[in-house]
Amino acid sequence: MELSESLGEAVAILKAPLAHDDREQGWTDDLRREIQEEISISRSTLRRNGPWAVRFLRPRLDEWMARERVRPGRLHAVVMDVQTRITEARDAARRPTG
Repeated sequence: MELSESLGEAVAILKAPLAHDDREQGWTDDLRREIQEEISISRSTLRRNGPWAVRFLRPRLDEWMARERVRPGRLHAVVMDVQTRITEARDAARRPTG
């Protein structure tokens, strides 16, 4: 799956209302919206500027969720997958070719 598609899926998941389990894991409506917006901005950056722009993305979503004391669960896994995909794509874009 292409990175922007993956980010789009995460945005869609994060737009949905929180489930009871999500709230028990530390999610709030504000946090959900803020992280959804952050991922959406990254997706827009890639769409506007092309895949090379991944070099400039610096996701710190894991640190953000840790500060908010979000525990592992469904949304945590979605967000961490996004961060991993961005980081891997950024690292691949920085590797010398040839």
